[in-house]
Amino acid sequence: MKYLHTMIRVSDPAATIRFFELLGLKEVRRIENEGGRYTLIFLAAPGDEDAQVELTHNWDEAGYGEGRNFGHLAYLVDDIYATCQRLMDNGVTINRPPRDGHMAFVRSPDNISVELLQDGHLPPAEPWASMPNTGHW
Repeated sequence: MKYLHTMIRVSDPAATIRFFELLGLKEVRRIENEGGRYTLIFLAAPGDEDAQVELTHNWDEAGYGEGRNFGHLAYLVDDIYATCQRLMDNGVTINRPPRDGHMAFVRSPDNISVELLQDGHLPPAEPWASMPNTGHW
């Protein structure tokens, strides 16, 4: 078996693509289906194109409720502090800050939980070490 992708339904593809681009993912392919009235957008981290996120946008949907049946997406990052700072500088709320220098959680525009993991642990650093959680993840 081989991992192909994780599919998430999105209401605003442009906002969701911007979010994932801030994480470092790039669009690798797009499928527009006029008959089915949907768009599939596949994103991947450069150099790891086999592990993809599929964004499914159903053109006629009126909004998805926030279900907890989807866990989260997880990404290993080079520098968790720099990644969280870049996200925060671009208006993304850090729901679970990387106080331990190892793990953080953020949410996409459609409230999909995204876990960010540092390989190992960076030393505690401000403002992260004293930052409170801002929501559930």
